[in-house]
This record gives sequence, C-alpha cells and structure tokens, in this order.
Amino acid sequence: MAWADSHCHVQYEGVGIEAVDEARAEGVERVITIGTDTEESRKAIAVAHRCDDVWATVGVHPHDATEGVEEIIHLLGERKVVAVGECGLDYHYDHSPREVQRNVFAQQIALALEQDLALVVHTREAWDDTFDILDVEGVPPRTVLHCFTGGPDEARRGLDMGAYLSFSGIVTFKGADDVRAAAAICPLDRMLVETDAPFLAPVPHRGQPNRPAWVKVVGQAVAEATNVAVDEIEGATWANTERVFGLV
Repeated sequence: MAWADSHCHVQYEGVGIEAVDEARAEGVERVITIGTDTEESRKAIAVAHRCDDVWATVGVHPHDATEGVEEIIHLLGERKVVAVGECGLDYHYDHSPREVQRNVFAQQIALALEQDLALVVHTREAWDDTFDILDVEGVPPRTVLHCFTGGPDEARRGLDMGAYLSFSGIVTFKGADDVRAAAAICPLDRMLVETDAPFLAPVPHRGQPNRPAWVKVVGQAVAEATNVAVDEIEGATWANTERVFGLV
C-alpha cells in the first residue's frame, strides 16, 4: 500500500516539483495538485504532465471569484485534469463579494456535472450557504469537502448528500476536537487525507511550509481519532482517492 495526498499545491512557491520526489521516497505515491485560478491551474497541469504520479484540478478559489470561470473552461479537457476546484465560499476573508462567490461556485458545480468531473469544495464560515447551493445546483457524485473544518453536525450533512470528507493537518491541532469528532463518524469509504501544502503543516511540523510527504502524519492522526489501524486508513484513503478522481 501507499499514501495519497488528495489536495496540495505543488506548483506554489515554497513547495515545488522536488516535493513530489520527496513524497515518493516517503511512500506517498499519488498527489493531486490543486488549481485556484487560471494561472495556478495552468501551472498545476504542467506539473501533472511532468510527473506520472501527479494529477491536476482546475478551478477558481472564492478569493479569486471576481476572475470568473470563462478562462478555466477550456482547461477542463486537458490530459490529467481530474476535478473542478477548489471552489466554494470563504466568508472569513471575503476577498471577493459574497454574491460573486456564490455565483461562481454555482457555475463550477455546473461544470463538474457537465464534464463528469469530481468537485473540490472550499468552505470557511459558510456552511449553510455551501450546502444550500449544492442542494439547489445538484451535488456531483464525486464531491469532496476539502480541508474539513466542521464538527459532527457538518460531517453528517456532507455525508448525507454523498460528499467525501478530506482531513488535513488541522486534525493534529490541539484545539481541533470537533474535527477529530467528525473523523470518528466518517465511514472509511468516504474519507480522504490531504496536506494542503504549503499550508497547515501538521504537528510536529507546525510553522514550517507543509509538504506532501507529511500526509502520512495526517493519516496517523486520523487513525488515532477513529481508533482504526493506520494501514487501514492508508488503504482506504488510497482507494478513495483513486475512485473520487478516476485515477488510472
């Protein structure tokens, strides 16, 4: 078995393509690198084309929602593009007006449905609106709530609509009891692990730029939270990443 990092940003400054080799040496053999706007989506695709064990997503992050979706549409047919996103709502920073965020999120849900691609969702301080928009637009069969930060209530809502929950380094943080409680009720066949590198480095690496190699640390923390053996978490999240993103 091996680990899969279902969400990171290899193309970002501070990570870099060398991080893929580092991860591979640590037993991380699948990496999904995530687009957040047109430029970063193009960079993600370029990395995926260079590395057999990397796949890319194309999306517009809520911070960049004013960019719109027109420029990413033609990227969705590129080889090794496996999802739309990350997209969604971020009411913590409000870098884009909320109405624009909601519209652009809805448009990207529609693209995922039209293209039969996975959907990678970012939601921060916007659970109700996130779920409401998904309900109205229709939930793509392979929807991921990335960097899950909710508790059991939000977990149940996401699971009830068919979404997968992706746990990040936050699950190792001292104050993240709600996230660990959410992991404890997440079925093994609906669970992913991620680093979100270069962000959210897990304990004991906090304060450092995160690395895809450290997804194993996240997996170990999830195993502790769920009282499931680490190798079961490894196997389940590997298989789920393959299924969600249609990896071949």
